[in-house]
Amino acid sequence: MRSKTLAALPALLPSLAFAQGATPKLDSGDTAWMLTATMLVLLMTIPGLALFYGGMVRAKNLLSVLMQCFAITALVTVLWVVYGYSVAFDTTGMAAGTTNLHSFVGGFGHAMLAGLAPGSLYNTIPEAVFVMFQMTFAIITPALIVGAIAERMKFSALLVFTALWFTFVYLPVAHMVWGGPGSFLGDLGVLDFAGGTVVHINAGIAGLVGCLVIGKRRGYPVTPMPPHNLGYTLIGASMLWLGWFGFNAGSAVAANGSAGMAMLVTQIATAAAAIGWTVVEWMTHRRPSVLGIASGAVAGLVAITPAAGTCGPGGALVLGLLSGVICFFCATRLKRYFGYDDSLDVFGVHAVAGIVGALLTGPLAAPALGGFGTVTELGVQLWIQFKGVAFTVVYSAVLSYAIFKGIAVTMGLRVDEEQEQVGLDIALHEERAYNLS
Repeated sequence: MRSKTLAALPALLPSLAFAQGATPKLDSGDTAWMLTATMLVLLMTIPGLALFYGGMVRAKNLLSVLMQCFAITALVTVLWVVYGYSVAFDTTGMAAGTTNLHSFVGGFGHAMLAGLAPGSLYNTIPEAVFVMFQMTFAIITPALIVGAIAERMKFSALLVFTALWFTFVYLPVAHMVWGGPGSFLGDLGVLDFAGGTVVHINAGIAGLVGCLVIGKRRGYPVTPMPPHNLGYTLIGASMLWLGWFGFNAGSAVAANGSAGMAMLVTQIATAAAAIGWTVVEWMTHRRPSVLGIASGAVAGLVAITPAAGTCGPGGALVLGLLSGVICFFCATRLKRYFGYDDSLDVFGVHAVAGIVGALLTGPLAAPALGGFGTVTELGVQLWIQFKGVAFTVVYSAVLSYAIFKGIAVTMGLRVDEEQEQVGLDIALHEERAYNLS
């Protein structure tokens, strides 16, 4: 069996027994749950995220967003098989407490899924299921970035960016957090149960960099650009809420108590964030909005992600309320103050809620605060979490900027003025989302 681990808290995972010398054995219950969780996470991208984003853009760009999410799903799947899984989870040359090249990036020993067979196991599940489960995480992460640069980026440039960003940003960060003993951030003690740093901060920072490099949509912020179909957005948000149970509870890699608690705290934090955003919006704008409650729910989902394996119900309630309130102000006033055009609030929701959740994961894992982790020194773990967040922010920002600028000077990033005016559906795909004649 290949020696790998998923989370930064081995005590919560069934791999602990194996590390102590027990022989892994297939568990049908764990396998059934992980098959279900994997399908739920894939549902988050297509059609969940696609509809969530698609409803928020103008009607002339709906198909372009759906196409981008669908194409990213296909592209990342192929890249994951060719080298992605190996680079993220190959542990060759790694040893606990030793920092070397393998601490930052895996090798190519499992390229093309070499050695994978029907009988290969990862803990108590088929390794093929684990490969597929992690693939769905790799798919949704670059797809999140679509929301920041929606309505103005070339489809060809997006595909090239996705391939490069997946290779040089997502895979190394996933390896550094989830690569097991000897991984850079894992050895540092950073807690990230299901992807606060790997997925949300990573993608949110890349989205901010992307919208700054590409520039504002033409007419922004003077020209009104309201969502064209909030029904799609609410349906998409509902699918994200459902799928997130696979995202968080599935990260226990077993049908056990950790998965059950992860599911419960995910529900609590999401509901609390939706209420927090709605109440503040109601007080500030004198009316609650559908877009607001959907955005608040997503903020809660993001915030609880890194803490889902260690946070208690009370902590989830507090974390959800905080993330809903903070993200409301970041997605409205902060964006307006600085003037950047983060089209669908990828930075304001995913990066900000990811940072809030990642930082508070440390304290909320402490039994003294109702958590289920082993944290006894709250300040120490908060500092460790801060270092993990800071490293991810800097790494993602620098590499994302280099990739965006490289594409800008070679093939160009954005469509021309006429194409943007007509809409990307017609300009790039020669199709309309709505033919009403």
